[in-house]
Amino acid sequence: MIAVEQHPAGVSPPVHLDDARIRTVQEITVPAQLLHDVPVPRSVAEFVHGARGAISRILAGADPRLLVVVGPCSIHDVAATLEYARWIRRVSREVGDALVIVMRVYLEKPRTRTGWKGLINDPRLDGTFHIDEGLALARRLLLQVNTLGVPTATEFVDPITPQYIGDLISWAAIGARTTESQVHRELASGLSCPVGFKNSTTGDVSVAVNAVIAARRAHHFLGVTKSGRAAIVSTTGNTDCHIILRGGPRPNYDGASVKAAVGQLMTEGVCPRVMVDCSHGNSAGDYRRQLLVASEIARRRRDGCEHVCGVMVESNLIAGRQPFVSGGRPVPGLSITDPCLGIEDTGALLKELAAAGRPVDDRSAVSIHGYAHTHGEAPL
Repeated sequence: MIAVEQHPAGVSPPVHLDDARIRTVQEITVPAQLLHDVPVPRSVAEFVHGARGAISRILAGADPRLLVVVGPCSIHDVAATLEYARWIRRVSREVGDALVIVMRVYLEKPRTRTGWKGLINDPRLDGTFHIDEGLALARRLLLQVNTLGVPTATEFVDPITPQYIGDLISWAAIGARTTESQVHRELASGLSCPVGFKNSTTGDVSVAVNAVIAARRAHHFLGVTKSGRAAIVSTTGNTDCHIILRGGPRPNYDGASVKAAVGQLMTEGVCPRVMVDCSHGNSAGDYRRQLLVASEIARRRRDGCEHVCGVMVESNLIAGRQPFVSGGRPVPGLSITDPCLGIEDTGALLKELAAAGRPVDDRSAVSIHGYAHTHGEAPL
């Protein structure tokens, strides 16, 4: 028998059936207001539209260049981010005939357990969680990077975030932890930019293939309008979706793994083009092994392989990482999440990838391994 607490006659105990574990609910700026406060000039809008078109053509096999999504694991310092963007701009001018470079401007971070969730969630890096401030900071930063002439890429974690910044993103990722999420597949189906789905952390590629198929179709789901009102969202489907091989317990950038992934895509009638993430499971936890992965992709491009249409690289101004300390003063340009390559190694990596995609007479014989020391040349 269930014991029922007795109360004086005529007095009803308080019953909390809703928000029982909610501390506070704070309203924030609606997307329409932030878009009004930080508008996109026509020149930037045309630039983003052009970058999306170039990426779409690469994914479809209509552009022979390699898509390279490169940059910090996460953004924690605006000045360092802009310095990196200016460096990317210089590199792109030298290798634009062979590579389409899109800069990672990752503003949200999914966590396996706990940890810093990114610039939008905690812009002051001190656990105060001024998300309203983070959204405005993120939008202004994305606008600045695009104004420099550098396309931006990000990972969408929260399904509401694209309403605030989606118009400034040329390519988006759905991470290994959320690729199987119905919410994120529905989100991708309505995004205006190309979207890459990573295989699961277990290495299961079919999860990403299923995500691509789902995101290509029309969906109806609950969402939020630009004015901040709940609404039913109906999408047309996103045909610019693809899979990202990021490894798992074992790497999956080798020829056999790529062939198997391509086979799954062809069976489902999807364009058999994949991106390889040089980090995460493919680097076996050692950020320096990204050089080996990229070198292997370059070799295959020289041999005529067309199935790998892009690569991802985690890179920052300074090689390695530093521990995140809430309220501390992290070193600008040095990752506070995953360790990254420094710009010298990144420049050599991009040089080799570009050379591999050019006609034989134009290719450099330089390998990324020992490039700066062997040749004494400045990085790109």
